[in-house]
Amino acid sequence: MIEYILVGLGALVVGGGAAGVIAFKAGVSHRKKTAELKIGSAEAEAERILKDAKSAAESKKKETLLEAKDEIHRLRNESERELKERRNEVVRQERRLQQKEESLDHKIENYEAKEEAIAKKQREIDSRLQDVENLKKGQFEMLERISGFTVEQAKDYLLKSLSEELSHEKALKINEFEAQYKEEVDLRARKLISHAIQRVAADQVSETTVSVVPLPNDEMKGRIIGREGRNIRTIETMTGVDLIIDDTPEAITLSGFDPVRREIARIALERLISDGRIHPARIEEMIEKARREVEATIKSEGERAVLETGLHGIHPEVMKLLGRLRYRTSYGQNVLNHSMEVAFLSGIMASELGIDPEVARRAGLLHDIGKAVDHEIEGSHIEIGVDIARKYKESEAVIHAIQAHHGDVEATTVVACLVQAADAISAARPGARRENLENYIKRLEKLEEVANEFDGVERSFAIQAGREIRILVRPDVVSDDKMTLLARDIAKKIEDSLDYPGQIKVHLIRENRAVDFAK
Repeated sequence: MIEYILVGLGALVVGGGAAGVIAFKAGVSHRKKTAELKIGSAEAEAERILKDAKSAAESKKKETLLEAKDEIHRLRNESERELKERRNEVVRQERRLQQKEESLDHKIENYEAKEEAIAKKQREIDSRLQDVENLKKGQFEMLERISGFTVEQAKDYLLKSLSEELSHEKALKINEFEAQYKEEVDLRARKLISHAIQRVAADQVSETTVSVVPLPNDEMKGRIIGREGRNIRTIETMTGVDLIIDDTPEAITLSGFDPVRREIARIALERLISDGRIHPARIEEMIEKARREVEATIKSEGERAVLETGLHGIHPEVMKLLGRLRYRTSYGQNVLNHSMEVAFLSGIMASELGIDPEVARRAGLLHDIGKAVDHEIEGSHIEIGVDIARKYKESEAVIHAIQAHHGDVEATTVVACLVQAADAISAARPGARRENLENYIKRLEKLEEVANEFDGVERSFAIQAGREIRILVRPDVVSDDKMTLLARDIAKKIEDSLDYPGQIKVHLIRENRAVDFAK
């Protein structure tokens, strides 16, 4: 029984497996058919898309070809139009050139005709001139026979007579005019100048540039020199000033052409000596502080000068240059104080004469501005001053006054003459300026040498500290009439060849002596 049951179960299992296999095969077959259908559909869709793309590409190609043809047609039309315009322009240019050529040909023909006419006239003139020369020659020959003189002899005789007559007349006229106007002009000038000097009366002290720094003891010299000279090299390198340390007890001399640098070195050295700490780092610090202090002083001094003279519109750089004049001296006179004094004197005299006093004060204040940098720039202080005034847009009246205040050019304005006079007054004040003995002697010798160069001068003597020169002339060479002309010539030569403050009186003496002995 059990066996029958087992057989039945086995048959059942076998039958179920067979049915499962049949069902699996059926599923696979179904899925295969479905995939084949999808593949066919995809291929059809791909063929449709490819066909549409080809159609669109053909359409785009046709449109692009049409646009390209239109653009080619447009460019061809533009090129033809531009070519036509250029051809027309070339034709017009050719027509204008042809007209110009015709005009030039016509002008050349006219010029040739004129040249021919001029040449004809020139030949006629030459012929007439030759006739005139022949006639003139004949007249000269006739005059020579009548007078008994040759042409050269007659010319010399006439020139000699005329020269003597003119010399006499000129001397008489000069003496006449000088006698007529001298008293009136001198009185007016003295009154004007004395009034100006009285209103600007001030103490005048001769200054010198400080060049010696005192030391507390000689031991300080070694500390200033430093180990292997490093301290003194640092000072000289940073200031540009030479330190002269010699046998002079308790003193160091500063040597340098730039007064501002010399002042910076003096201030820094005095502070280093007072402080006692002397080494390169401290030296650099003190020099920098001294430089700032001097720059501040320069600025304030320039502003003070402009403020006290009552001017406005002065450029800040010009103010700084004015401040630098505080450390500049001329024959011991402080140039900034001198410039301010010249400004005051010029302004007062201008007011008395009824002209603009501000222009005169401005020209007086700036007349020596070139001395602020004349040790840095090539040229005289006048040339430098003129360049500075032009650079900072000063008026032509001020520039001319600067240019003419020493007579380098002739003064053509009243302001320039006033600045000349004020400069001479300020320089000639008693005690305003000084010069060393060597320069003083050289100036006197040069003055006598200039006078002795003239014919007829026997001896000359410079007196009154070179403010007057007395000249003895030979009476057989220099007549009374020629003395006036000779004095003017000597004065002019002194003005051209010498530099001097104030004025120099030229005094000529002519003396005839008759000596005899009673026996």
